[in-house]
Amino acid sequence: MEDLFLYSNHGLSMNNKETKSIRIQAERSQHKEHSVPVYLTSSFMFESAEHGMQLFADEVDGNIYSRFSNPNTSEFVEKIAALENCEDGFAFATGMAAVFAGFAALLQSGDHILASRSLFGSSHQILTKILPKWGITHTYVDADKPDTWEKEIIRKTKMIFVETPSNPALEIIDLEWLGKLKDKYGLILNVDNCFATPVIQNPSDFGADLVTHSATKYIDGQGRVLGGIIVGKAELIKEIRFFARQTGPALSPFNAWVLSKSLETLQIRMEKHSSNALKLADSLANNSELEFVKYPFLPTHPNFELAKKQMKYGGGIVTITLKGGFERAKRFINSVEMCSLSANLGDTRTIVTHPASTTHSKLSDQEQAAVGIFPGLIRISVGLENIEDITTDILNAIEKSKLVS
Repeated sequence: MEDLFLYSNHGLSMNNKETKSIRIQAERSQHKEHSVPVYLTSSFMFESAEHGMQLFADEVDGNIYSRFSNPNTSEFVEKIAALENCEDGFAFATGMAAVFAGFAALLQSGDHILASRSLFGSSHQILTKILPKWGITHTYVDADKPDTWEKEIIRKTKMIFVETPSNPALEIIDLEWLGKLKDKYGLILNVDNCFATPVIQNPSDFGADLVTHSATKYIDGQGRVLGGIIVGKAELIKEIRFFARQTGPALSPFNAWVLSKSLETLQIRMEKHSSNALKLADSLANNSELEFVKYPFLPTHPNFELAKKQMKYGGGIVTITLKGGFERAKRFINSVEMCSLSANLGDTRTIVTHPASTTHSKLSDQEQAAVGIFPGLIRISVGLENIEDITTDILNAIEKSKLVS
């Protein structure tokens, strides 16, 4: 890492992640500030001509330019790396910049990616529309058909890229099995851990080489700033850092400061998100107006046992599929009163989204169906409001969305 960090006032070792998320911070200045300041500077000074030469030669640690590193971004990276049990990382301006960098920095023309079919819409666009321009190909595999994955690995396969739980279908992939598969073939395992966060699962514990996050979601948690991050094995992050230093998708110091402060409450927020989501899913499970309700810790989820095995909590996302398809879903969306209508997720405020017409609208009808996105599907990012208020708003919208005869 680029900077020195203060783990505690007395140099005590800290094993608990809740404590690390609060107490890891950039070294205090001569002013002895309790809360780390925002380092709004584009560049940093050298002590001498020799010092500048040493910094650019990577002979000493230190900051040169905020596109490379900054005390705020370094602190944020240090925290996420500690929470994800990873060696190093790099912070990006957005989650999608992080996703793209994970591909662009490590792959070259002719390489092949094995990817889970159920992915965020923009990740799908990168795989299908952008990477092929440079001769990087992919093959999609289904989360519920793990026996088919190995058959799709070819000589040029270099990376496995998955989301678990997936957006928005909430598919769960067996990370322990996946770690063994990538070891067998010497592949890079890159896991998008956005829905779970480091609080709920740590893919590196199961063999993931890279863990990718859109920090815009739960890590920020209040819908304020954009950000992304990749953490993982040091030798891979070295390549990603080189790519990012030259191409410039770095996270801003202010956003890094916000995100680092947000990590101090991530544990308690994810506990509450998950608790509210489970209660909402339970209350909707037998609703006759719904085709189905999906939530990882709901016993009716196809991968319930696997979710309980590799996740600490069920997360904050519930999906429902309304009877009546798109028109019913549109009426539902227009009937919501308290919950927000937005394409974002992971906020303190409950958000309802219709993926088929928004986040995944660029997928064809066939592609949507293949990843479990149906015309009547609604993604609910369950917030931190009182659960009775959330449930009442959702139930009222379901009732109001009925056709009037």
